[in-house]
Amino acid sequence: MAEAAEKIKRPDTVRLQRISKAFWESAALMSAVELGAFSAIANGDNTLPAAAAAMQIEPLNAERLLTALVAMDLLTRDGDTFLNADDVDRFLVAGKPTYAGPWMLFGKPRWQEWGKLTDHLRLREEDQRLLGMYDDTFTVERAREYHAATYSIGMGAARRFHRQVDLSGRRKVMDLGGGSGCYCIVAALKHPGLKAEILDLPPVVVVTREYIEENAVTDAVIATECDFTRDPLPEDADVAIMASNLPQYSRAIVTNVVQRVHDALLPGGEFHLIGEMIDADGRGPLAPALWGLSEAVSHSTGLAHSITDCTGYLAAAGFDNISVEEFIPATLTRVTGIKAND
Repeated sequence: MAEAAEKIKRPDTVRLQRISKAFWESAALMSAVELGAFSAIANGDNTLPAAAAAMQIEPLNAERLLTALVAMDLLTRDGDTFLNADDVDRFLVAGKPTYAGPWMLFGKPRWQEWGKLTDHLRLREEDQRLLGMYDDTFTVERAREYHAATYSIGMGAARRFHRQVDLSGRRKVMDLGGGSGCYCIVAALKHPGLKAEILDLPPVVVVTREYIEENAVTDAVIATECDFTRDPLPEDADVAIMASNLPQYSRAIVTNVVQRVHDALLPGGEFHLIGEMIDADGRGPLAPALWGLSEAVSHSTGLAHSITDCTGYLAAAGFDNISVEEFIPATLTRVTGIKAND
């Protein structure tokens, strides 16, 4: 009996300790990006002395960092030589077109606020803001910093969208909260003659226009100052996109926005709601759940919406042929609906 009891696996604290120290891993990853560790290794500075020199840090600190990165499976090690993992090599080597280093640093400005999450969660409903981080202090400079971090990953998502969705024959796209304009920029480059209008807040629109000009699509894409949660929407579009901003808004706001999108779209138009959605059973995935939790840090009324929520928003607004597609595994889901022809 005693021997059988010994074989019973008792719970330990290993998993809980790992979660409680997860920010240590975040810090290691962010420092590696800031110091150019992965770029150094890709460029041949793949031993401790060479990497330390390339990062301009002491060899002891290079050893500390690279040892942690190996344990995190971001690097592999063969004797004294280090090699980037496949995803690291694709996305974290500066100079590559797929470089997403700024996106990895996206959450760093809010680092301290996450340490105060308990206080944020105690905030009363009356003290929350409808637009969260987009309050009166949101400036053009903050918008520029924000979209410098999101642009590379946004272009990747936009290319994926246009590989999945054929907009041939469509006349105009309106993008709600389009930010740097990636979905519309790629649309204009892929479909000559297609027009697009990005709707966003005044500080963001300044930055949006910079990206439009940078990509040489000023003849096809415009950016308009618009709080799409309440301002009138264009009525000449046959495609609407709302991507990667879903958790920022409450259920009531999204319900209203989806209804107004339906009413504004031309007959036969299509609406693509792309967002961090949790599954119908509410058990995950983790990434959308954490995006919802992050809205407590922003003091917004937003949360993680479920796939059931989102299909319900479209159905209630009157959309037909509603479909659900995984967009980014365990992160983003695309819910699409069609407005009936009159």
